[in-house]
Amino acid sequence: MNLFDTIAAISTPIGKGGVAMIRISGNDALTVGEKIFCPIGGKLLSQSEHGKMTYGEIFEPSNKSVAIDDGMAVVFRAPRSFTGEDTVEIYCHGGILVTKRVLKAVLSAGARLAQAGEFTRRAFISGKIDLSRAEALGSLLEAKSEGQLRLARGGMRGNLSQKTLNIYESLRSVMTSIYAVIDFPDEDLGELSREQICALVQDAIREIKKLSATYGTGRAVTEGIPTVIVGRTNAGKSSVYNRILGYDAAIVTDIEGTTRDILREQATLGSTTLLLCDTAGIRQTDDKVESIGISRALEEMSAAGLVLAVFDGSAELCKDDLLIIDKLTGSDIPCVALINKSDLSQNKNTAERIKDSFKCCISVCADSGDGFDLLAKEIDRLFIDGSIDMDNDAVVTAAWQYAALELAEEALSSSLTELEAGTPLDLCCIGIEAAMSAIGQVDGREIGEDIVSEIFSKFCVGK
Repeated sequence: MNLFDTIAAISTPIGKGGVAMIRISGNDALTVGEKIFCPIGGKLLSQSEHGKMTYGEIFEPSNKSVAIDDGMAVVFRAPRSFTGEDTVEIYCHGGILVTKRVLKAVLSAGARLAQAGEFTRRAFISGKIDLSRAEALGSLLEAKSEGQLRLARGGMRGNLSQKTLNIYESLRSVMTSIYAVIDFPDEDLGELSREQICALVQDAIREIKKLSATYGTGRAVTEGIPTVIVGRTNAGKSSVYNRILGYDAAIVTDIEGTTRDILREQATLGSTTLLLCDTAGIRQTDDKVESIGISRALEEMSAAGLVLAVFDGSAELCKDDLLIIDKLTGSDIPCVALINKSDLSQNKNTAERIKDSFKCCISVCADSGDGFDLLAKEIDRLFIDGSIDMDNDAVVTAAWQYAALELAEEALSSSLTELEAGTPLDLCCIGIEAAMSAIGQVDGREIGEDIVSEIFSKFCVGK
């Protein structure tokens, strides 16, 4: 990736539509734009006002006799553009062929095809956007639920950036005072006493702890909770799976052992994203293929973040049901027992035994959807902190952000111990510097190239 090249890409979805947009960015963006776009009226594109649309015709750079299309162009001059560079946006009609021909003309005029996320990466490098906002922008593009959208918008507004900046600046004031004492010990330049420094470090640790605590909610909303649906054959697992998804992804029949392999899909229930896993019905069988599926089901259950245990509420519990109950009641994995088929006459013994075995039991009907609103509330209660305002609070949503904050907390705790023990300040500052470096990773002040590349690789080519 050469960041001095002028780049271009189609920034709208490929397909038939009303309008398509081709974005050009870089030092030669205006030169490239003028080679393929001729405004009606005779003015050059470079003479256009910043941010004002100009109507004209789009040509191949080598042939101005026949237009490819007519459309609009907008010039954004550096640094007042998304990337911080000169940028030209060409709007043409949204046909597949015409859009590709316009892009081909732009590339022939001297631009190169942008790589995935390169426009946003240039915005980050030019200081137009920090890394946490870039991460939020990527989440916004991928959002599939209202909760994901709200968190992404909050991140783009800088909720997380501002919070980490406040912690960083507080620690910087501590370091300034410490360095003044170290460099000029006889001048009494340090503004903060050791007690005041300890108090500020303690405050920073508290703020980091509070911020780290939001990751549970951020992870549940954005990344998702690995959720395994288990139960004996014909308890209604696949029907529950289909109900949560909202469509028939799994085959449902009255034949035992219909589901033999693991089925995986992502779904949203309430505000929580579930990484759903439908498994083979647990039972004793001589079928080798089904036995493999049952073994996989038990493995998935042991590694899950949430288990939905499905029981047929209209039937007596069998030995397969009891096996599932025995495995789950001895586990620390969060579990919700679903007493399915509530539309049928319920077996009193089954209901009582399940309620005695599980902290949370919900009667549902997978066929009609009854009870699934209660299931959504219960899952949100388990994984979503209701005190968090997703629109306005700083919320950690990425594992690498959480890891950086954990590292900062550990380093500050070590420094606080040294400070309270009376250790010389020049030794105490090592942990504070490490914490500042870790906090700086969250918004990209100090970050490894591998993380930067991973973030921007998730973007589409035109973003």
